[in-house]
Amino acid sequence: MYKIYFNRVKQVYELGELVRMFLPPSEFSILEEDPLGQPLEEEGDIVIRLPDSITTRDDGKRYLYDQLKKYTGRSLEWGTLTGVRPVKLVGDLLAAGNTPEQVLECLEEQYYLSREKAELLMSIRKTQLPYLNTEAAGAIGVYIGIPFCPTRCIYCSFTSNQVSYEKVLPYLDALEQEIRFAGEAVTKQGWYPESVYIGGGTPTTLKDQDMEKLLKTVRTSFDFERVKEFTVEAGRPDTITESKLAVLKENGVDRICINPQSMNQETLDRIGRLHRSEDVAEAFRTAQKIGFKVINADLIAGLPGEEPEDFLYSLKSIIDLKPDNITVHTLAVKRASRLKEIDEHYSYRQGEKVRLMLNSGQQILRDAGYVPYYLYRQKQMAGNLENVGYCFPGKESLYNIRIMEENQTILALGAGGISKVWYPDENRLERIPNVSNYEIYIERIEEMIQRKKDGIFTGFKEERQ
Repeated sequence: MYKIYFNRVKQVYELGELVRMFLPPSEFSILEEDPLGQPLEEEGDIVIRLPDSITTRDDGKRYLYDQLKKYTGRSLEWGTLTGVRPVKLVGDLLAAGNTPEQVLECLEEQYYLSREKAELLMSIRKTQLPYLNTEAAGAIGVYIGIPFCPTRCIYCSFTSNQVSYEKVLPYLDALEQEIRFAGEAVTKQGWYPESVYIGGGTPTTLKDQDMEKLLKTVRTSFDFERVKEFTVEAGRPDTITESKLAVLKENGVDRICINPQSMNQETLDRIGRLHRSEDVAEAFRTAQKIGFKVINADLIAGLPGEEPEDFLYSLKSIIDLKPDNITVHTLAVKRASRLKEIDEHYSYRQGEKVRLMLNSGQQILRDAGYVPYYLYRQKQMAGNLENVGYCFPGKESLYNIRIMEENQTILALGAGGISKVWYPDENRLERIPNVSNYEIYIERIEEMIQRKKDGIFTGFKEERQ
């Protein structure tokens, strides 16, 4: 057992996250010194104490990394970085006047990144440059959540519910109320949506007529004159029909996501998906015939039972379908997932396999003409790795770039949505959450609206007829 003392270092949460990247929770304890001097260690424990001379977070992380590397024999490709958005760090270093070469050196020497990961960050930042510092005054992103799915995947930790159709309708009524309020408040604030993203869950679980009503509500509530992209996640191929895709297209949706996660039928059955791999190809053919501007596909590296060759088969199969974007996720085993209950150490045991998947996959994608354009990381990712979005040049998702850069207000509507209000003068985000449970959301919709009035639209006054 590892016994670890952080002493006087502040922001110990990130230090704890670094420990978790090396060790599963069952193998360590983070302790405070006993004021009476009683020993807290037992024979055989490995004790790591940050020296009293270390008082900053970054120095503490480097010391802790060196000690854990010494005792475990492991090193991490992402070094001491524990945050979600490492591309932002590159932007900050460049904005501080460093040259690209100096940034690479800093990433390797100060943050202990591998050369490959440092170069990946620099490449992504370069791809993003045409989209950075282009946000106009008043431009925001709008996210709308549909928290329903046909089934719950074994790894899922999102707001996802399997309910009867009768229970969906009251949610849509409450959501419509929030959308109409938000549209009026956004206009009065002098804002407008630059991007609109409908996610979930699986939005295409809605019936055609309900989807059409939702989309028309969105379009009549917000000013769409300056919307640059309108995205809907059509994630499950088994929820996609030609008529539903036609509804999306007729209502101005120009980007959709079809998310097979794997093209191996045994894997799909194992993780709780209802569709067949053949359904993915059919969904792509239908969407391409209808003529969406961008079609994205999601794959997950590290799914239960898969070897590197299984993942690469899925990737090559998807590339053959010619999506404009491919997002490669590393499996993250979150606390709310069934997989976490089955095997809490899963993410620690899969690291080497997933590393092979990502490294080989990156080269295959580059050879096929895709470039990495956004990246983020999560807790409990297999191998402590990353999620990367790839695209054909010019097909980047502005919404994805903005939400990772955190330099724009994102207004989130629906159950589980967390609005993030950006204050540029202070370079600060303020979070205003909705409740996650869809039934509680319905019951407390007036409170959800009031939260936005108080936290975002403080000067909002309703029009009285």
